Amino acid sequence: MQKFRKLCLFFSAIIALVLIVGLFLGNMAVVKSGAVGLAFFFSIGIGGITKFKGYQYTSWIITAVIAALIYPNAFLNWGAIDLQHPWLILVVVQLVMFGMGVQMRLEDFNGLATSGKGVMVGLLSQFSIMPLIGFLITGIFNFEPEIAAGVILIGACSGGLASNVMAYIAKANLMLSITVTAIATLVAPLMTPLLMKLLAGTFIEIDFSGMMVQIIKIVIVPIGAALLCDFLRKKATGKHKSVMYSIAALGSIWLIVLGLGVWNFFSNNYSGVFLSYIEIFSFLLAAVIVGIIYYFLTEKYKWLDDFMPYLSMFGIVYFTAVTTAAGREALLRIGFLLFIASIIHNTVGYFLGYWFSRALKLDQKAARSLAFEVGMQNGGMASGIAGTMGKLGTLGLAAAVFSPWMNVSGSILANYWKRNPPKDKDPRNKTLDKPGEITNAPAP
Repeated sequence: MQKFRKLCLFFSAIIALVLIVGLFLGNMAVVKSGAVGLAFFFSIGIGGITKFKGYQYTSWIITAVIAALIYPNAFLNWGAIDLQHPWLILVVVQLVMFGMGVQMRLEDFNGLATSGKGVMVGLLSQFSIMPLIGFLITGIFNFEPEIAAGVILIGACSGGLASNVMAYIAKANLMLSITVTAIATLVAPLMTPLLMKLLAGTFIEIDFSGMMVQIIKIVIVPIGAALLCDFLRKKATGKHKSVMYSIAALGSIWLIVLGLGVWNFFSNNYSGVFLSYIEIFSFLLAAVIVGIIYYFLTEKYKWLDDFMPYLSMFGIVYFTAVTTAAGREALLRIGFLLFIASIIHNTVGYFLGYWFSRALKLDQKAARSLAFEVGMQNGGMASGIAGTMGKLGTLGLAAAVFSPWMNVSGSILANYWKRNPPKDKDPRNKTLDKPGEITNAPAP
């Protein structure tokens, strides 16, 4: 594999020369294909360079942006398939979140008992600093309403698993990082719509209950399915499993009945609130079914857990490409300003996340972990919300720009802190330093 990656680096060098010649001759067809080819082969080849291996995922996101900017039509429709269709976006984002969820464990929530203060500081910081900074940035740059709302949206989302990876690399308080990510994910269905209503309500119309339902569907349902699988593996007794199997059987019957016409009956005779309850109930039943099916699959195919994070990464690359293609004109017009905004947003998040934690008397390792939790948001969640609202090319544009930079800056900061360990020693805050103790894969 290493030889193949080095071969790809060699191909990328050749393509770079062709690209330069194409620019010199003014042959735009060669330039366009050369840019995409260079990005593609370099994204494969960079994995062969130990020092830059951690940036491979970010490189694929950049490749998606380049390809979508140059060939936008290829990422909008495949024949009769609309790649921006809300149902397709919903399915993909659920796969992304499920892939993240299988890297979480029920034990991740145990840290609440031992790091209660740190968790509260992390949640308070995450759901105050970033959305407010996003709101201030929209005033400074005077973005269009839906793009401005997208900047606030990325700030109002919970953190992603990438923050856990950065905390691990930095040798910070990994358990605190994992716990904050887990708890923030659970409270996101309430906090994200609330913050959007308060801060972005003047830019676009925010349906609080509708957004809450969407977040439950795209975050809680798939992650719940993954955690159910973890429960069945480690804690479930024979009685527990029998109950879960019975629920799955009844849920399957219920979903079949819905598909045979009962949903149409409900739609024609009941209000939207009742339909929302039915929808959430049905998705939760589906989560039980999926969790059990995945449990049986992983009992037979042990490699599935290792594969799922890559599926999540592919989903984020998909979102990035489709978002870039859909918002190409806006991105060409204000992309540089969005990039500057992402740097400001992300940097201020790290800074305030760290120093706010220190001001509240948390030790340096905890403060470093919370800096990542505050500064790095779940771009997949933001893209999913935008996609299910049918606004991927506007509301989701900030997520497409912010996500790559968060991964780059997070890696740089994590490696800097790794080389400069904390000076204070507090036995209450333990760091998991062994590679085998972290299960989280780099995902946004």
